[in-house]
Amino acid sequence: MKKLLSLVAAVFAVSMALSPAAHAADAPAKTAQQTKMGACNKDAEGKKGDERKAFMKECLSAKAEAPTQQTKMKTCNADAKGKKGDERKAFMKECLSK
Repeated sequence: MKKLLSLVAAVFAVSMALSPAAHAADAPAKTAQQTKMGACNKDAEGKKGDERKAFMKECLSAKAEAPTQQTKMKTCNADAKGKKGDERKAFMKECLSK
């Protein structure tokens, strides 16, 4: 019985080590530019040649729209969970001023 449990534990350990999720944590996070490039590439599917080149240039050079005050408030409120009192007040002030 102990051998069976040891074997199951070993198989589990090996499967976890080989799983893509285990390696995803080791990979560096994508930069904003890499994320933007991926989105533009996806949107450019079906385009070829000069049309694709022009589309990619426009897509990659486009500026992100500034978030509205309401969007900022939602994001800051979500990020401030767990903070209370003066700590929350200071956090919200800094977060909303960005």
